[in-house]
Amino acid sequence: MKSLLKGIGLAAAGCALGTSAMVASAQAEGEVNVYSYRQPELIQPLMEAFTEKTGVKANVVFAKKGLAERIQAEGKNSPADVLLSVDIGRLQGAKDLGITQPVISDVINNNIPVNLRDADNHWFGLTTRARVIYASKDRVTQDSITYEELADPKWRGRICTRSGQHDYSIGLFASMIANKGEAEAQKWLEAVRDNLARKPTGNDRAQVKSIFAGECDISLGNTYYMGKMQTNTKDPEQKDWAASVRILFPNTEDRGTHVNITGMVLAKNAPNKDNALTLMEFLASDEAQAIYAAKNFEYPVKPGVQTSDLVASWGSFKADSISLSDIAANRTKASEMVDLIGFDNGPSS
Repeated sequence: MKSLLKGIGLAAAGCALGTSAMVASAQAEGEVNVYSYRQPELIQPLMEAFTEKTGVKANVVFAKKGLAERIQAEGKNSPADVLLSVDIGRLQGAKDLGITQPVISDVINNNIPVNLRDADNHWFGLTTRARVIYASKDRVTQDSITYEELADPKWRGRICTRSGQHDYSIGLFASMIANKGEAEAQKWLEAVRDNLARKPTGNDRAQVKSIFAGECDISLGNTYYMGKMQTNTKDPEQKDWAASVRILFPNTEDRGTHVNITGMVLAKNAPNKDNALTLMEFLASDEAQAIYAAKNFEYPVKPGVQTSDLVASWGSFKADSISLSDIAANRTKASEMVDLIGFDNGPSS
């Protein structure tokens, strides 16, 4: 067990926890063990609020990748109770690995909309992030757009985006398949490829940097990156990037803007199942939703919980109500389509 956990950063709510301590406390009264793809500083306020409210100590393991596979390898001896993740692909992937179990909770089901949770109750959304268009304030005058419009020849050489195989891209492309059908989605994606200013490269913030530099006029990106750029004191030049663009929420006048989620699952062999359920119900509460969304510049999934003032300043939008289960079911097709048309080879392919 120690070898399985070696090298992973560990943090508890308010204190550090060694690997041996995590293993020793796998089943401990008044504790819950959380594996998280989200950085400790992003979820620590949540864990502290949870402990203050319930008296249950939250032990958190953080890693950028491989946690679901780790839980699978640990098997019945896994200390993991709850896995926190980002993107529907990773959440569905955890279910597909067989490391989750269903959760039946009226609290969770009443707080989290049905399209943002698994039909079999294996994963649940906690916050949403919209896949939007960052548009140059100087070179783009329109104030509305659709994803379909990205295929218009008027955008030839003017679009920047990250790799088509990135989880965020695959989620959007899968939503186009779910909404439009495979044939129409492929035709659209080919046209978007031909409108690219260059080969897909970099992350979402790098696309905004390219707009700032005049290399392209619009880009695809997640909303929360605007918040990260606008508040970046470590790299203040990112504030200039953010100031050069505005957010356009695609398809707000029809089916709505594509959204993805951060979310949670209950580990299949959770040794502290009751405490895990208590934590999951807390994370779906008004209090936790407000903390989590504000800290990460995201949108609460629970209706009625307000966004932060900064997020609200970007404008309101209508979210696509399609079930994320349907999007998850089309992710493999979307990935195959990206390779089939040579999307990542750029406009010359």
